[in-house]
Amino acid sequence: MSNQTPTRNSFIKKLLGVVLAFGPGIFAIGYTIGTGSVTSMIVAGSTYGMQLLWVLLLSCIFSGILMFTYGNYSLITGETALFAFKRHLKWGKLIAILIIIGISFGQWNSLMGILGISANVIFEILLIYFPQLAGSEYEAVLGIAILIIAIMYALLLVGKYTFFEKILVIFVTVMGMSFLVSLFMVYPQPIEVVKGLIPSVPQVEGGKMMVAAFVGTTMAAATFLSRPLFVKGKGWTIEHLKQQKKDAIIAACLVFVISGAVMAVASGALFHQGQPVTKVLDMATTLEPVAGKFALTLFFFGTLSAGLSSIFPCLLIAPILVADYQSGELDTSSKQFKIITAIACLFALIVPIFGANPIEMQIVSQVFNVFVLPLVIIGIILLINNKKLEGTHKISLGINIGLMAALFFSLVISYNGILALTNYF
Repeated sequence: MSNQTPTRNSFIKKLLGVVLAFGPGIFAIGYTIGTGSVTSMIVAGSTYGMQLLWVLLLSCIFSGILMFTYGNYSLITGETALFAFKRHLKWGKLIAILIIIGISFGQWNSLMGILGISANVIFEILLIYFPQLAGSEYEAVLGIAILIIAIMYALLLVGKYTFFEKILVIFVTVMGMSFLVSLFMVYPQPIEVVKGLIPSVPQVEGGKMMVAAFVGTTMAAATFLSRPLFVKGKGWTIEHLKQQKKDAIIAACLVFVISGAVMAVASGALFHQGQPVTKVLDMATTLEPVAGKFALTLFFFGTLSAGLSSIFPCLLIAPILVADYQSGELDTSSKQFKIITAIACLFALIVPIFGANPIEMQIVSQVFNVFVLPLVIIGIILLINNKKLEGTHKISLGINIGLMAALFFSLVISYNGILALTNYF
C-alpha cells in the first residue's frame, strides 16, 4: 500500500505537469473550440452527417501553418503582428486598423452567441435534474448570463498571462474529455467518416453558410494575430523555435480531434434520426433518448466548458489587438484594458437580454470572421519573405506553398460567405 500511493501521486503529478506545460496553443484551442465551433459542429453533424469533415481538416492544417508562421516571426524578430504590419508594410496602418475592426466585430458578435448558448446550456443541465424550472427560461437564462460575464470580468481584472493560461487549461481539458467520452457512446459509421474527407458542399439551403461558418470558427484570424503576444507572454525567445513549432502542431491536431468528435457525436445520435439542431433545447430533447442522461450531461458539460473557454479569449481580443498596434505589449492592469473589456461584457449580454436564438446568431457571426482572413494571410506572407526582417532564418518553400494554399482557400471561402449572407439577408 505504501508503495502504491507514491506511484499514484507521481503519475498524477506527471499528468498535471503535461497538461500545465501546454504553451500558447491552449489559447488557440480556447479561441477555436468555443460554443461557436461546437454549435457549428453540432448543427453540421445533425444536419449533414460527416459531409463537412474535409472543411474541418483543411481549416486545421492551414491553422497549424499560420500559428507556426506567426509564432516564428515573433520569436525571430521580437515583433508582434499588427505592430509589424504598421511598421513594415505599405498601407500597413490601414490594413492593421481594418483587421482590428473586422476581428473585434466578429469576435464580439460571437461573444453574444457564446454567452447566450452557455447560459442556455447551464439552464438545460439544471432542467434535466430539476424539471420544475420549466416556464421560467427567459429570467433564468438572463440571470445565469449576467452571473457568468460578471465572474469572467472579475477574473480578467486580477489575472495575468499565466493565470489565464491555467484557467483555459482546466476548461479545455474538461471539454476535450467530455466530448471524447461521449464519442465512445455515440458514433457514426466509419464509411461516413471516410466519405466526409471527400470535398463536397451540401446543395441545400444553409449549406454554403455552414461551410463559411466552419472556416470562420476553425481558421480564426484572431488565433494567429494574438499568438505573438501570447508567445511573448509565455517568455519564449528565439531559443524556443522548436518548442513553438511543436506547440502549433499539437494545438492544430487537438482542434481537429475535439471538433471532429463533436461532429461525430451529433452525426451518430441525430443525423440518422432526421433531427437537425436549430435551438439549444434540441440538443437535450434529441440526445437524451439516444445517448442517455449521463452521456447527455457529459456532452452539455463539454459544451459549457467550450463556451467558458471562449469567453476569456473573446473578451481579450480587442484590447490585445489595440495593444499590439500601439506598442506590441499587453498591459492587463491598464485603464484601457479594463474599459474595453467592460464594453465587451455589456455587448455580450445583447442576445440574452433580447431572448434571441443564440445558435442562429452564433453561426451567422462566424461567417463574418472569414472576411478578414485573406488580409491576415497576405500580411504574414509579405513579412516573412522580407529578407531584412528574417535575416539568416530562411522560410522554407513548403511553408510558402502552404501559406499560398491557405490564401486561396480563404478567398474561396470568403466568396462563399458573401453568397451565403446575401441569400440569408
